[in-house]
Order: sequence, then C-alpha cells, then structure tokens
Amino acid sequence: MFEPELVRDILVQRLQAAKRIEQRIHTIHKPDDFRKTDAGEISFDAIAMLLSAIGESLKKLDRLTDGKFLSQYPSFDWKAAKGLRDVISHNYFDLDREVIFRVCKFEIPTLFATLEKMIEEVS
Repeated sequence: MFEPELVRDILVQRLQAAKRIEQRIHTIHKPDDFRKTDAGEISFDAIAMLLSAIGESLKKLDRLTDGKFLSQYPSFDWKAAKGLRDVISHNYFDLDREVIFRVCKFEIPTLFATLEKMIEEVS
C-alpha cells in the first residue's frame, strides 16, 4: 500500500508544473513561435524541462505505488508521458517543436484535469 499524503504531494507538484507549462505556452500560437524570439526559445527550454520532470516523477510515482495508482486513471496516456521524458533527456537537441507544441496544447489540459481529479480522490 502507498502513503496517500506522499502521493498527494507528488500530484500537487505535477499540477503546479502543468500550470507553469500552460503559462509558458500561452504566447506560443504555432511551433515556429518557439524559434522566432529569444523568449520563444526560453519558453521551449522551460517547457521541455518541465515535461521531462513530470515524466520522471510519474516514473517515481509508479514505483512508489507498485504500478497500481496511475492505471486507475486511463483517461491520460501515462506511458507516453514517461516516454517523452526519455526522448527529451536523450535527444534534447533533436526535439521536434511540433511534437512539444501538440503535447502542450492537447495533452497538458487532459493531464491537468486528471491530476485535479486524482488529488481530490487521494485527499
């Protein structure tokens, strides 16, 4: 069995990271916007770091809960999020800005909603 308080703390940190991604992507309207300005490049770097940190912490959460907690929430693709961490960490300089843009625009809102539900249910 896992410690609900520890799991909740991890989930809250991931929710805060997802909020920061939403804030940074707000001014990015298409993948090329990451390249147009220094601010766009900084946003890209920050977002990639946050996505990597989220993926790593999801791996940790899976280990802490013996792989039983995340699977209770199939509305989000946890495997893809953990895999994205590996791609970012091992191929950072070859990252496709289109992929990162799509993840931010389409997957982060789902992650955000799922994390909120998880926090509510764990609390």
